[in-house]
Amino acid sequence: MDTVEKITEEIKSLEEEIKANPTDDTLHYRLGNLHRKTGNWKEAVKCYLAATGLNPASPAAEAYKSIMEILEFYNRDLYNP
Repeated sequence: MDTVEKITEEIKSLEEEIKANPTDDTLHYRLGNLHRKTGNWKEAVKCYLAATGLNPASPAAEAYKSIMEILEFYNRDLYNP
């Protein structure tokens, strides 16, 4: 099994865990990390925001901030070649 298949399986598994435990911020954070690994930043941001909504002290807050800094950097490059 390659890495992408493994991550896809982990995502599905975490999504099921979240259905059973929707208020567990750690699950949302872990799911965000998996989405981030696949380059799906939109889903990662959604997961990180869900985690920080449940627990403002979650490490997801720092992960969200990091993604936003990266996106702002990329957007500046698009406007300032």
